[in-house]
Amino acid sequence: MRFVPRESDPLFDSLEEVVNGFGMSLIDLVVSKHKMSVQIRATIDKKGIVSIDDCSRVHRAIIPRLDLFFSNDYSVEVSSPGINRNIKNGAELIHYLGRGIRCYRSDVSDWIVGILLAVDKEGVVIAKRDASVEPERISFDVIAKAKLDYSQELGG
Repeated sequence: MRFVPRESDPLFDSLEEVVNGFGMSLIDLVVSKHKMSVQIRATIDKKGIVSIDDCSRVHRAIIPRLDLFFSNDYSVEVSSPGINRNIKNGAELIHYLGRGIRCYRSDVSDWIVGILLAVDKEGVVIAKRDASVEPERISFDVIAKAKLDYSQELGG
């Protein structure tokens, strides 16, 4: 896995401003162009649970901004990251501090699970469930994949 800071993107920046206004974060934005239309998928998050009402509010609020960017037909889907989101980029992890996470380590061929305590350009720090074990620093070089893991947060 790599930590790749998000490049400036006028569409993302414009929509992020709207989403932040609701006290949420725009995690991911995927724009797929098809023959005569465009499909836009936005992933939002906040502290706590992202509800259907949250997604609906953001959906309605971003439509005027999207109208400025797309003159042809487009469809919009707004969703939460989901309980087991596959993390695409190490930079995305910043949004999940304090949340449960699973990282597959290629150097030990095993999953490391716990609560995400810190993220920087080099890697992450994960606190394991066993409080007697020190938090573990893991370099992005050895993280093959990472996922959210709500079972770590709910005591499951």
